[in-house]
Amino acid sequence: MADPKDDEFLDDIEAAEAEAMADDAEEIDSAEAELDALRAERDQFKDRFMRALADAENARKRADKDRREAQQYGGTRLARDLLPVYDNMQRALSVAREEKAGDALIEGVELTLRELINVFSKHGMTAIKPEVGDKFDPQQHEAMFEAPVPGTRAGEIIQVSAEGFMLYDRLLRPAQVGVSSMPAS
Repeated sequence: MADPKDDEFLDDIEAAEAEAMADDAEEIDSAEAELDALRAERDQFKDRFMRALADAENARKRADKDRREAQQYGGTRLARDLLPVYDNMQRALSVAREEKAGDALIEGVELTLRELINVFSKHGMTAIKPEVGDKFDPQQHEAMFEAPVPGTRAGEIIQVSAEGFMLYDRLLRPAQVGVSSMPAS
């Protein structure tokens, strides 16, 4: 038979092994918990970093867009202020032709007007020139009056008071027109 002292010794070894394994399990659990906490913190920092990166990219794109728009449309006020000069030159040319003013005067006004149109086109301005009989487009035309004119349909342009202008893809000034209000027969 086995000596009871040997059994006690074996029990002590088993207890020591169990205790060591419990300590190891606690350390492993503690290390895993710490590792999980570090992973969660890493994921949080990664998320913050990605958001900050996206915000920076959006700010860069927005600034680039604002810069392009300022470059294209920055002269809008000046362009609007020059439109009455264009209108007055058109009127002067029209009156000079009607009154049969000197050829030199007409030629001078035409050249000046042509130069103004070249400057306009150089800076992205284009004229909106509706014709009598065209369909009224509220996106490009401003109705100054409505009148029933025989031989026309409702919504047709019957008179052009002033040309409109676009600055690139934006409306700078709508063309001022008279519109037929003739009811359909």
